[in-house]
Amino acid sequence: MKQLMGGARRRRVLIGGAVAVLVAGAGTWATDTWPFDGKDTYCWGAWKEDSGPDFLSSDTLDEDNASRTSKETAPTKARQRGRCAVKLHSERTSSDGSNVAEETEITVTYGPAPKGAAERMEWIGGYLGDTSMPLPDGLPGATDGRQGLLVLPKGCDTEDGRPTTVTLDSLARSDYGDSTVSSDAGLGGSQSVARLLAAVANRAMEKAGCAPDKPLEANSPMPTLPEDDEDFFTRACRIRGLEFSEKASRDMEYQVGAVTRDLQSCSVRTDHGNGRFFDALMVAQPRLSALFDGATGSEAPARGWRGTGVFADDYKVVRAECAGRPLNVLMLASSVHEKTPYFAAFANAVARRVGCAPVAPGGSSR
Repeated sequence: MKQLMGGARRRRVLIGGAVAVLVAGAGTWATDTWPFDGKDTYCWGAWKEDSGPDFLSSDTLDEDNASRTSKETAPTKARQRGRCAVKLHSERTSSDGSNVAEETEITVTYGPAPKGAAERMEWIGGYLGDTSMPLPDGLPGATDGRQGLLVLPKGCDTEDGRPTTVTLDSLARSDYGDSTVSSDAGLGGSQSVARLLAAVANRAMEKAGCAPDKPLEANSPMPTLPEDDEDFFTRACRIRGLEFSEKASRDMEYQVGAVTRDLQSCSVRTDHGNGRFFDALMVAQPRLSALFDGATGSEAPARGWRGTGVFADDYKVVRAECAGRPLNVLMLASSVHEKTPYFAAFANAVARRVGCAPVAPGGSSR
């Protein structure tokens, strides 16, 4: 566990320590084996203090009772799993004189996609659906600015064929004693998260012995959501077949997510955004598509459906060929809703948009 002190005391210790090292071991300067700039690093050396995002800024430690700690387990050739967590804690006094504790945690996980099909479908939808947008520069992954997923090259796949991924999750809250409020984790937005993912993936792959010849980069601008959420509608996500009565949609809202050849999503929420009605997702990007391998069964899920798939209580997934590559369509929802008509409408709409034959029965390629 690494513990960093706050304020002036931390700076005095760093200065004193640097002088001691210069006196006791001047030879290390020539071999460049000591970080003389005094900056701390995190997540296997992938992230550096004051490198951009607020959660890495030294300014966060200038407040009283402020600290940043980290704990990490690096992947190795023998153990293809790793985890890193960076935590920040600070305390302040609110305008009414009460104490407020600020807690932030950024967690990175290196390892394979979940093995169980149901767990994996929920995991895929959580990272690729809703407000997540594709990573730049063709990187197979997505982020919404608060979390992110990056699928690593095939050379990092597990022995059973599952892709290895790097995920980033964040949690930030302000504790007022009698209530807790979510806050900003200081990740710096989607563009920053994309760069954080690429940097930590490169370092993790080095540790695991599967790094590609060329490091992953995320330099191009991130795409943005095509539109804001909508709470006055009868047709969700502008997709024919996702219709609701005016009465049914009164306490609902929908969000159009990514709309690309590789990724498309549509989320419908109840209770003004607090509950899920369904999350629909299309994935065709090859490395993202590999996340579905082994989870779509070996036969059509029902009469008239093209490809293979599974209709379970809490998810429906179908895989069909589209222009020489797999097209995966997923819908997550509570079993209390009848989802098949909506799923069929979404599946055929996305297939038609990318120029493929209908997936569900009753569809038209026109």
